[in-house]
Order: sequence, then structure tokens, then C-alpha cells
Amino acid sequence: MTKTVILGVIGSDAHVVGITILEQAFEAAGFDVVNLGVQTSQTEFVDAADEHDAAAVLVSSLYGHAKQDCQGFHRQIADAGLEDVTTYIGGNLAVGQDDFEETRAFFREIGFDRVFDSETDPEDAIEALRADLDMRSAETERESQTVSA
Repeated sequence: MTKTVILGVIGSDAHVVGITILEQAFEAAGFDVVNLGVQTSQTEFVDAADEHDAAAVLVSSLYGHAKQDCQGFHRQIADAGLEDVTTYIGGNLAVGQDDFEETRAFFREIGFDRVFDSETDPEDAIEALRADLDMRSAETERESQTVSA
């Protein structure tokens, strides 16, 4: 079964090249990709994830304002009942970003499952997503076995 991923650039960011590369890489890897394009709102990500029964939401940001753009993002996901959706963010996420590990910690704290810098090879993100989705599938399967037992 093909997994659907939602991809887009959040906020007022208009950088399109990165998500075009990601779209092609994830499609080549066998994912069904819904590319929302640039200047995508949190609500558009959440609505698309719900509409397409997405397994993952991949947020891109290169203009350095992702911290502001992502405030409350996971609350919207939870409010939509999409807590099981895997969320990734990547790019140049903070203006003047000196220590990426601090940036990574910030985004993990607000709910993202994985955080990537702008130098990440798309294949690394694909490999991570496959592992994360396999792990979530195994957890769901164990939960359903427990419930039916």
C-alpha cells in the first residue's frame, strides 16, 4: 500500500526548488506526494493531511522564520484528530542559526518527529520516514492485537 505524504513550504516562504526536489525524490521512492507548494498555512497542511489520509506531513522552510510559522502547528494536528501523522521539518529554520542542535531541540519540543538541516540529502529523509512509518505500523498492529485479545 502506497503511503501518502503532504509536502509544502510553510508561512510566507516562497522557496520552491527544495520542495520540488523532495517531491521528485519521494515519488521515486514510491510515496504518493501531495505538494501544497509555497506559502502554505498550517491549516492547509492539516486539511490536506486529513483529506488525503496522509501518513506524514513534511514541512519545509528556508527563509529562517519557521519557529514563528510553526507555533501551534501540532495543536492543530491534534485538534483534527491526526496525532498519528508523522511530522518532519527541514531547511534553514532559524535566522542566524548557529547551533543546529538547539534548533533541532526546539522543533522536537514543539512536536516534530524529525528535524533536518538544509544540507540533508533527500535519501536520508526517505530512509528515516520509511523507518518511522514501519515502526508506527508495528505499534498500531500491536495495539489492535491487544484490543482484540
